[in-house]
Amino acid sequence: MKRIATVIGSGPNGLAAAIALAQAGLDVDVREAAPQFGGGARSAEVTLPGFVHDLGSAVHPMALSSPFFSTLPLRDHGLHWNWPPAAVAHPFDDGTAITLERSVSETAAQLGEDAEAYRGLFDPLVRNWSILAPEVLRPLGIPGHPFLMARFGVRAILPATVLARSSFRNVRARALFAGLSAHSVLPLEAPLSSAFGFILGVTGHAVGWPIPEGGAQRISNALAGILNSLGGRIATDAPVTSLNDLSRRDAVLCDVTPRQFAALADGRLPSPFESAMNRFQYGPGIFKMDWALREPIPWKAKECYRAATVHLGGTLEEIAASERAAWHGQPPDNPFVLLVQPSLFDSSRAPAGQHTAWAYCHVPNGWPGSALAQIEAQIERFAPGFQDCILARRPWSSVEMQQLNSNLIGGDLNGGAPTLKQFVLRPTWRRYATPLKGIYICSSSTPPGGGVHGMCGYYAAQWALQYLSKR
Repeated sequence: MKRIATVIGSGPNGLAAAIALAQAGLDVDVREAAPQFGGGARSAEVTLPGFVHDLGSAVHPMALSSPFFSTLPLRDHGLHWNWPPAAVAHPFDDGTAITLERSVSETAAQLGEDAEAYRGLFDPLVRNWSILAPEVLRPLGIPGHPFLMARFGVRAILPATVLARSSFRNVRARALFAGLSAHSVLPLEAPLSSAFGFILGVTGHAVGWPIPEGGAQRISNALAGILNSLGGRIATDAPVTSLNDLSRRDAVLCDVTPRQFAALADGRLPSPFESAMNRFQYGPGIFKMDWALREPIPWKAKECYRAATVHLGGTLEEIAASERAAWHGQPPDNPFVLLVQPSLFDSSRAPAGQHTAWAYCHVPNGWPGSALAQIEAQIERFAPGFQDCILARRPWSSVEMQQLNSNLIGGDLNGGAPTLKQFVLRPTWRRYATPLKGIYICSSSTPPGGGVHGMCGYYAAQWALQYLSKR
């Protein structure tokens, strides 16, 4: 008789967990509260008919780097990738921009006196990314390649401001690294913020920053197709409000954050663990924008047309000030803006000749205000005439982002702040396990953290399978 498992939540981690369990022969069903499965990897027409916008993630270097996803026949289930020529463009006020190219040398050649320093930092990691990625995308433990991990870790633990200023002399190289590191949603003065700069820079060189043809929903559709082929099922509009409702399951995996898990447990948790769940620290939220455009964004720096992702924030000092403000609860004034222009590289996103754009900035967690004017002003700074291109816009406050996806507590995209403490204890020393037998957490609040890579779900499933093998 088959063992039965339920996965609560159908984001990339929930679907990865369900697939891993189904591959092991379990009878698996996924319960999703929303009308559409996919969690942070969904797409919809939210401005005008024919304009497809990503509701959460938009660019996916970690999906290509995922050791688990790389084993799955995603292409056979309709997932096709588009690679822009450059991973990232970072424009400056003088009308020029730096682009992060697939080639380390071509990127370094744009950095003048910092070229050699850039190559020294990134070349060894890029050459060894196929070895490093499985080490980075797993729970903390004894590394399989200790010398390589030591080379990475000794720099990755540094604050991004420290590493940028100690490694680079020029404002342009420092700004490029700051923009990459700001994806951490940490203050750039915080330990571990450099890790994000390294990982995202290395993936840009090693695998690129691709976009899924047709939108992020195609990732979820492919994962769902694989699960269905293994006999698994997904039910939408099917919320679970209490673990008590899931009787006679051999395993339950919860693609939810700690605060939500405490509510689901419905009084069954020991007091110390429940307190730990409720003390879990969430990071800043985001204010997000989607635009339908009559034409491409009119960048001053033509290099920006070579990248789907554009970092708008100017210098290291400006970006650091923006991230520091969001962390300390201050509304944005001159925000660092992460912008994606997918329709330049995927014509299926908009009617012929027209375009879409997606952007966000970091704001205080749960901030209900609007940063629409600040975001559009930052775009106008580097692309005068942008507002004349707008056919329609859809703003999303951090409160609305949580309403869209209940895992985004206060608009936090990463399932919790990646502080040093929560890097080691994420969400507790138990990692995926809970005090409740057969019940696990598999969201981005567990190792290795945020990103569309599915590894949180995969490892939680391995822990569940190990438990079931002893029963």
